[in-house]
Amino acid sequence: RAPERARSVALLALALGLGCPASPAPGAGRAPGGAPASADAETRVAVQLNWLPEPQFGGIYAAQARGAFAARGLEVTIRKGGPDVPAVALAASGKVEFALAAADEVVRIRAGGADVVSVFATYQTSPQGLMTYAARGLKSIEELLRAGGTLAVQPGLTYVEFLRKKYGLDAVELVTYQGGIGQFLARKDALDFAQQCFVTSEPIAARRAGVEPATFLIAETGLNPYTSVIITRSAYLAEHRNVVRSFCEALREGWEAYLHDPAPANAVMRGLNPSLDAETFALAAEAQVPLIRTEETRARGLGCQTPERWATLVRQLEDLGAVPAGAVKPEDCFLDLLGAPAPAPGK
Repeated sequence: RAPERARSVALLALALGLGCPASPAPGAGRAPGGAPASADAETRVAVQLNWLPEPQFGGIYAAQARGAFAARGLEVTIRKGGPDVPAVALAASGKVEFALAAADEVVRIRAGGADVVSVFATYQTSPQGLMTYAARGLKSIEELLRAGGTLAVQPGLTYVEFLRKKYGLDAVELVTYQGGIGQFLARKDALDFAQQCFVTSEPIAARRAGVEPATFLIAETGLNPYTSVIITRSAYLAEHRNVVRSFCEALREGWEAYLHDPAPANAVMRGLNPSLDAETFALAAEAQVPLIRTEETRARGLGCQTPERWATLVRQLEDLGAVPAGAVKPEDCFLDLLGAPAPAPGK
């Protein structure tokens, strides 16, 4: 899956060389101070996905379908991603106003000199995980790594280095993850295989193929970066703060709607990504709910971010040698524009 590819150095090089924005000139359709001018002169912005339309982007499509963007004077183009679409670099270079990334990507690319900032964190618990066969009877990632066998992962993943440092990987044979569940199904009789996954994707596919997986979240080991965060350039945020705030408000509304009823947005996304059937869309939407709506978001609102989480992530990346010590200030990585939602009347 694209969000898990180790690509930060290449992304930075691309980001610094892509040139000027392809979107409408800054200020077009905007009132002074960056606020949307009116419904008749909408602010046009683009958001670049880092993968094909799937439930991880459901709130974005729901916001568009229910008119949440338009109600705030925004005309939003949602651009599909894919394995060769450098979403982070496109945002860092100004080719698009917004893009999807993982929090560790934000830290890495900032360490390399790209000034991007996260303004909305969709997944409060990272959906990254490892999966093996339920028949092995393993109860944790630590047990899985101690049990040996083969582990398929993409080289360079942040969490692989984290697991290596915390548990050691000497007992497992690392091989390159080839995407999907083909390797998983091929080794089902040997019961000696595990692979990376998004817990909202590959385990569902394996179960539907008749093989029961055991799935373990990387977050349970102590590494839990925000995932599917919305990023923009700090310069764009400074000039168009009200536009960014309006975009995030619409996202929060869209995600609330999607978590309540994903069917309308799923229908839109299925039309754009027919490789997934309706049942897979529904199952994935259900599986991701506890990763998006947490005790934190119940208190602070969907998409919220905290300085403590960012400080922990920066420190972990420094400890792994992924970024130089002191190169990234956690407070520069994000801005929580929305704050906690107002309490309901009578509460």
